[in-house]
Amino acid sequence: MEFILSIILLLLAPGLSSASHDYADALSKCILFFEGQRSGFLPDDQRMTWRANSGLSDGWTYNTDLTGGYYDAGDNIKFGFPMAFTTTMLAWSVIEFRDLMPPAELRNALVAIRWSTDYLLKTVSQPNRIFVQVGDPSIDHNCWERPEDMDTARTVYVVDAPNPASDVAGETAAALAASSMAFRSSDPGYSETLLRYAVKAFEFADTYRGAYSDNANIRDGACPFYCDFDGYQDELLWGAAWLRRATQEDTYLNYIQANGKTLGADDNINEFGWDNKHAGLNVLVSKEFLNGNMYSLQSYKASADSFMCTLVPESTSSHIQYTPGGLIYKPGGSNLQHATTIAFLLLVYANYLSQTTTQSASVNCGEVSVGPASLRQQAIRQVDYILGDNPKGMSYMVGYGGYYPQRIHHRGSSIPSIKDHPQFVACKEGSVYFNSSDPNPNVLVGAIVGGPSEDDEYDDDRGDFRKSEPTTYINAPFVGVLAYMAANPSPS
Repeated sequence: MEFILSIILLLLAPGLSSASHDYADALSKCILFFEGQRSGFLPDDQRMTWRANSGLSDGWTYNTDLTGGYYDAGDNIKFGFPMAFTTTMLAWSVIEFRDLMPPAELRNALVAIRWSTDYLLKTVSQPNRIFVQVGDPSIDHNCWERPEDMDTARTVYVVDAPNPASDVAGETAAALAASSMAFRSSDPGYSETLLRYAVKAFEFADTYRGAYSDNANIRDGACPFYCDFDGYQDELLWGAAWLRRATQEDTYLNYIQANGKTLGADDNINEFGWDNKHAGLNVLVSKEFLNGNMYSLQSYKASADSFMCTLVPESTSSHIQYTPGGLIYKPGGSNLQHATTIAFLLLVYANYLSQTTTQSASVNCGEVSVGPASLRQQAIRQVDYILGDNPKGMSYMVGYGGYYPQRIHHRGSSIPSIKDHPQFVACKEGSVYFNSSDPNPNVLVGAIVGGPSEDDEYDDDRGDFRKSEPTTYINAPFVGVLAYMAANPSPS
């Protein structure tokens, strides 16, 4: 049945031809993208050379150095919530697939992680305080200017105890804990520092429970962009799960066991992204259950199985929407964030099932038994669609292939580089570039845009930000996915 299902999945995938893709090239570009999102003082080995220094005074109003980190998308704001999730996913990509990465790309991936963790450490460096954002989005979004020219308010948003920030602090704890594992072999001293601050961030998250966007002084800055829409409880479990993985301490195992029901672990929400960690949490915790036969964690495995079944079209519990061309589709926002995170979970869970010796290496989806090969084929469909095997024949990764988006919704990419056009471009002066039908002058290599609509259509329109804007959290899980694909171009 497993073999037959794999064949069916292959037949269902329009134009599927994985051998036609250079996954190693896509991996390199996927990591390179992060250099285009850098804030702060850029190093001499900066490869995205059309970028320059920016945000060098961030934090001055608090007499604190908050330089560095990443702009989340096509704007010039540093939102801590999605940046921390991006970091967690980059680190998880390295943890699961580092042995498959070429040495140069492993180094580049670690550099990408560290650019963020160096910043995240600054955000939790003061006791009972977490800096959650730099930049006023209402003012920033009213401008179209290069990050190098920013003359808008670099407002600092901070949460002090006893005000809550469980979501941002919990995700920051996860990011630092996961990153401590990524750096453990190459830089043990830095790894220890990351883990120490992960513990502190989690203590803040758990002690002062609540959503950061519920704070009156944060709400107008975070919402409606990165409010906590789905509750803070999942970030508490997510942070604890990563600390358990990083430390192997029973304290965090006990936390997951004791708080699972009260914090909604059994809600079985079939989503994974910067705001909702449930599906990723269930897959992460399932590893320990599969490896150790720890029955107290069996519900997480059951929830992970249930999530996988929703992705299989032949399953009676399937309810994930697909475009006619085979792309996972969830209405609202940039869609490819769902496709990349779900592809990542499919591959990771397939590996966990393959590695288990004490459990069945398959998922029971009613009348259909789904094993690792089927899960991998599901992931392949998403990967190859994004890279060009779709009805439009377009790669949704900028700079990969011969046909990709030219007019992405990204300020720095769309305005001539400060190195080519050194004259200052003020807030409204960039509008001429936003409204232009010309391709962006600076190619943001590796950027994955929001993607096509539910009918597989994509208009290369800078103004349609839901489709044309790249984000760090679309790319981050794809690093691990492409590392796997580059090492297994014809996986089974």
